[in-house]
Amino acid sequence: MEPCCVGVSNSMEPRRRCHFIRTSFIQRQSSLGLIDPSAMRLEEIDSSQLDPLQRLRIRNAIKKYGGEQSLLVLADDELDGALGLVVEQQGRKCPTVAGLLMLGTEFLLRQHLPAYEVAFQVLRGTDVRVNEFYRKPLLETFEEVELQFKPWVVEEEIQVGLFRVPVPNFDRRAFREAFVNALVHRDFSALGAVHVKLDDDGLTISNPGGFIEGLNLDNLLVASPRSRNPQLADIIKRIGLAERTGRGIDRIYEGMLRYGRPAPDYSMSNAYTVSVFLSNAAADLDFLRMVVEQEDKLGTMPIDSLIILSRLREERRLTTTDLAPSVQKPEANVRATLEKLVEIGFLEPHGNGRGRTYTLSVRLYQNAGQRAEYIRQVGFAPIQQEQMVLNYIDKHGSIKRADVMDLCHLNGSQAYRLLKKLSENGLVYKTGEKKHAVYTR
Repeated sequence: MEPCCVGVSNSMEPRRRCHFIRTSFIQRQSSLGLIDPSAMRLEEIDSSQLDPLQRLRIRNAIKKYGGEQSLLVLADDELDGALGLVVEQQGRKCPTVAGLLMLGTEFLLRQHLPAYEVAFQVLRGTDVRVNEFYRKPLLETFEEVELQFKPWVVEEEIQVGLFRVPVPNFDRRAFREAFVNALVHRDFSALGAVHVKLDDDGLTISNPGGFIEGLNLDNLLVASPRSRNPQLADIIKRIGLAERTGRGIDRIYEGMLRYGRPAPDYSMSNAYTVSVFLSNAAADLDFLRMVVEQEDKLGTMPIDSLIILSRLREERRLTTTDLAPSVQKPEANVRATLEKLVEIGFLEPHGNGRGRTYTLSVRLYQNAGQRAEYIRQVGFAPIQQEQMVLNYIDKHGSIKRADVMDLCHLNGSQAYRLLKKLSENGLVYKTGEKKHAVYTR
């Protein structure tokens, strides 16, 4: 066995074994950001074998998606060079891996990138409505899958002021960003298709290859944009198909949260696959009206604000510490965003210091016709809370901090301060310490 093939099955012929190790090494280097597989030259292919119709598809995409207009005036050879689709060495022009993905024929892709494949599936219960597989060039595949996806997008409309606002069951921009991410960031050395699956619960998009080094579920929203295939990612951005800032994930989040739907769910991702689930839960139309009205006055609502409002919509009352993991930023940043939402009237603060909590404002509950819900979630005035605690002791003989938290909708710190105040005023008597503390009259 040759030294380069240590650890690989003897049943593999030497050439295949060495190719396996070389490919695995390249992908490992890629995940560390040390090499770009999509920029590698494919010397066994001549540029004359590429499909010229795909260049026309690139030009049309630039016009459609608002890509770099300066690319449109370039001749074909100049376009190939500017985008890194073809490189010349010793007078011979060969495509890069990215060039093959964009300009290759189906035959060339099957022969030289056998792992490249895209599946589009629609399931209704146990019935398979659509089950299509593609090995066409990347742009053509994107367009065909987008065409397959379109009939499953259903829209209603709501009136917000003078405007009619569409409410789709799936946001098209969020779909596009998630699908393009899967196409561009997949591991081309790993067998398996990029899957786009629609079922009764929602939309799942997955691709072979886990998160690249330094990226994980806890920093998706804040990590610097990086790609397993930087050359391919750059081409897609310059064409206009993906967010140029590299923050396409913000659009995915926005496409869910602004409609009052759950945040994108990446929890099924692992070391071998990145998977995102977009729920088709019914839109919260009152929440959407609130967002649209705010955007009309102050511009696009930041993702951090949408995340905070979405969580408070679901969980009613939270602290800065509660919200920080969802926003994925330090508590100081989250606190600044919270106070800004207080200033514009979306939130109301309760208490001070680390025990300070936030709820949606009375105006938002009133607009949604939920005045009673506001009273339940905000809680009661301090004098009411004191009386409730005393009435509880009169009826049950004693009370613990956990009872106060449940009775008055307070967190642990707030309940402690309320009991301490009652004790200092001589209204209750404390026995025991910490979790064993009990308060009586």
